[in-house]
Amino acid sequence: MEYGDTGAEEAPWPGRLLDIGRLRAAGVPAVPFRQFILKVHSRCNLSCTYCYVYHGADSGWRERPARMPEATTRRTAQRIAEHVRGHGLNRIRVELHGGEPLLAGAASLVRQTAMVRAALPAGCAVVAGVQTNGTLLTESALETLAAGDIRVGLSADGGTPELNSRRVDHAGRPAWPALERAARLLRRHPESYGGILCTVDVTASPAAVLDSLCALEPPVIDFLLPHANWSAPPAPVPGRGPTPYGDWLCEVFDLWWDLPRPSPRVRLFTEILGLLLGRPSATESVGLSPVTALVVETDGAIEQIDSLKSVYEDAAGTGLDVFRNSFDEALNHPGIAARQLGLRALSAQCRRCTVVGVCGGGNYAHRFRAGEGFRNPSVYCADLEQLIRHVAHRLAAAVAGQRKVTAGPPCVS
Repeated sequence: MEYGDTGAEEAPWPGRLLDIGRLRAAGVPAVPFRQFILKVHSRCNLSCTYCYVYHGADSGWRERPARMPEATTRRTAQRIAEHVRGHGLNRIRVELHGGEPLLAGAASLVRQTAMVRAALPAGCAVVAGVQTNGTLLTESALETLAAGDIRVGLSADGGTPELNSRRVDHAGRPAWPALERAARLLRRHPESYGGILCTVDVTASPAAVLDSLCALEPPVIDFLLPHANWSAPPAPVPGRGPTPYGDWLCEVFDLWWDLPRPSPRVRLFTEILGLLLGRPSATESVGLSPVTALVVETDGAIEQIDSLKSVYEDAAGTGLDVFRNSFDEALNHPGIAARQLGLRALSAQCRRCTVVGVCGGGNYAHRFRAGEGFRNPSVYCADLEQLIRHVAHRLAAAVAGQRKVTAGPPCVS
């Protein structure tokens, strides 16, 4: 199978250095996709100052249709069903993304999800969600999405106008009033509330961010490191030490750890805790589990995960599309195969590290260095190691304390 230009000059590994034929001949299997991200709308009504899609290295969105046509959705549904049958899958996730997916209208999102469900064989369940900036979410839209069994995730930088100052529309007006309305709406409908994605801003108070997000009552909070790499590193943080992101996340972890339960689950923290306890990871940010997600763009192009758009032009591209290619063909793309190799895909430095089983090398996009590719430690390596060791210390102390309690004398009345 010949693939389009996958940036081998910018990223020789895995671009032209990972031999897929040799890999499969050696008995290394591909892991089927279980998460399908449909770009239902390629434009956004906001212009967040840190957005890697519209202010980043890849401008491919300009050449694509604004909305995914019905024929493309239908063909995508057929390809998903083909993949499900071929691999005997009984459960998949369908994520509706953009841009801002609600620009397509809630009813359209329900129709697109229904197409996928209708194409699947009996016995395969679909967990469907939409990730939105919240500005277009109304009571009516939420009712429509709920009727279509689609949960709603919000993107927010905190629960106050000050913390969301970077989230503005194309005229520079703040998105917070509409986002706050969406959060209030979802609080009244917890059955539809998927959670909140929050990009870390180390200039913001950890306590203010966590407290304000908890006040929005999401079931899950997902903290994301800003997309950066060795060729475009994170901006220096004046007055902070060498691990500003690790320091910030450690402080948030301590605050979260001491919250009364029940409280929102913080995905990054629970993933690290699970990995320390021997469970596999379920996110691409940490751990060594194979990545099983792919993206279908509005024109039907099959792409890798969106975070790669922060790296260089067409870094997420595969040269494949749903009209000509199956998802099994995408499994043999070097970039996708590399992200299913676990430890074998990591740099020698990572493989020698004692926390590699938890860190997993960090987010794939954060490993990039121009001229070398993705076989490097994360640009946030020191931050991640600090966070993991801190979480491990708190977990060990809690376990030791529990042992002391259970090993004490029996209670005598």
